[in-house]
Amino acid sequence: MRALFPVVTLLVAIFMFMSGSGALPAVLGVRLDHAGYATPLIGLVGTSYFVGLTVGSVVILRLVGRVGHIRAFAVFVSLFSASALAYSIVQAIPLWIVLRFVDGFCVAGVFVCLESWLNDQAETERRGGTLAFYMMALYGGQALSQLLLSVEMGNPRLPFVIASLILSLTVIPVALTRMVAPATEDQQPFALRRLYAASPLGLVGAMATGLMLGAFYAMAAIHAQRIGMSNLAIASLIASVIAGGVILQWPLGRLSDRFDRRMVIVICFALTALICGAMTLVTDPGIFTFLGVLFGGFAFALYPLCVAHTNDHLAANERTGATGGLILTYSAGAAVGPLASALAMTVAGPGGLYLFIGAVAALAFAFGIWRQFVALPVPGEEQHSFQILPRTTPMIAALDPELPADDDPEERRV
Repeated sequence: MRALFPVVTLLVAIFMFMSGSGALPAVLGVRLDHAGYATPLIGLVGTSYFVGLTVGSVVILRLVGRVGHIRAFAVFVSLFSASALAYSIVQAIPLWIVLRFVDGFCVAGVFVCLESWLNDQAETERRGGTLAFYMMALYGGQALSQLLLSVEMGNPRLPFVIASLILSLTVIPVALTRMVAPATEDQQPFALRRLYAASPLGLVGAMATGLMLGAFYAMAAIHAQRIGMSNLAIASLIASVIAGGVILQWPLGRLSDRFDRRMVIVICFALTALICGAMTLVTDPGIFTFLGVLFGGFAFALYPLCVAHTNDHLAANERTGATGGLILTYSAGAAVGPLASALAMTVAGPGGLYLFIGAVAALAFAFGIWRQFVALPVPGEEQHSFQILPRTTPMIAALDPELPADDDPEERRV
């Protein structure tokens, strides 16, 4: 608990932010599908968000350095709150594509501000505990936000109004904090060629995970609506997928510490492909939600497993840059996933979403099997210990407790 007290303000802020923003992809997808828009256009809205997130992750740190963390955080959250209200006023695909790009850019800004602050405030010996609390706040808020799908009560604008209200209140704990803002240090991610040379499976696995989860977040609610699930059932489905992802990451990570990590990654891709195959055939909400828990468990574990596998091939002082490169690779895949899966749904019907995700997982599985034959595994005693990491920004990598710490945390503060 001692890891919690110095950063409780930041944890409250990320919980509130995710509670207000986490359901918007599902709410927007359901609205657009109900209005009869073509599936590829809906996928383009999802793609726009991840493009904004990717661009923001690259350029925002300089902006934060100019105006300071508190001002930047207030700007990003306020802009996101205004965007949430704008959805309730005008339903037009061109405007919503622009707004989703702005949303992604703002989310990147919020994560950069909070994660760099967490890195600065967390004591060296408690970085692991700080990261655990951060993950609980982030995914807990995201799961809770899915309730916005079922709160219309005859007023279609109500979910957007509630989201905007929660987002607006998110500014308060950070604006009133007495914590000193951290210094901003630009972290340069590895180039793709260097990442692939260090760990081919790590890079390909991160890209494949981005394709799969980008498609899921953008299009899962649409698929569920088309197979007859109610808004409450859709909310339960997405929350269950998130819960499954949180529950299984730790045991799978510990398993990968004891055995060849590549084999654990390959098995997760194989099981994800098989589960997606079953999800294309099932329409019963209860069974489908159970499969969703399993899907989340194995699919969510893939990104931190790929990070850990890449770190097995790097020196400690290279891991932050490599994690930054993997996050950007994941984001690039997530930007392609919604549009590609939307095209698959156009061709194959609603089940095309999980056919696409399963096909990506199967291809990644085949690549992983090939790597088993052409490269030797890293000896168990040389493996970097698994650490659960969210797929947010490169800043979060510095909370890995096995990374070398700065000599004096006070020297990092302005």
